[in-house]
Amino acid sequence: MEKKYYFLKLVPCRPTFAQDMTPDERAIMIQHVAYWKKFLDEGKVLVYGPVMDPQAVYGMGILTTDDEDEIKALIADDPASQINNYEYYPMRAVVKG
Repeated sequence: MEKKYYFLKLVPCRPTFAQDMTPDERAIMIQHVAYWKKFLDEGKVLVYGPVMDPQAVYGMGILTTDDEDEIKALIADDPASQINNYEYYPMRAVVKG
């Protein structure tokens, strides 16, 4: 089965989230970074991190999976899903092979 690639966008709950997180929100975001790091180490995540858009910082990741259901499960288990929202889109990725 051919791997599928997805662009994930973590949309903050407010435009100023990156600048004014509460201590509880910051704790969740620290868990969020650790959560995705294990998938980076496994090769499911190719890259992830904040995008410093001047309009509003957001998170992004490029993932490779066998199917869309896996993306949905990964998002559902992310601690940041408690306070932020995800969008995701399939990609036609060009990767080094």
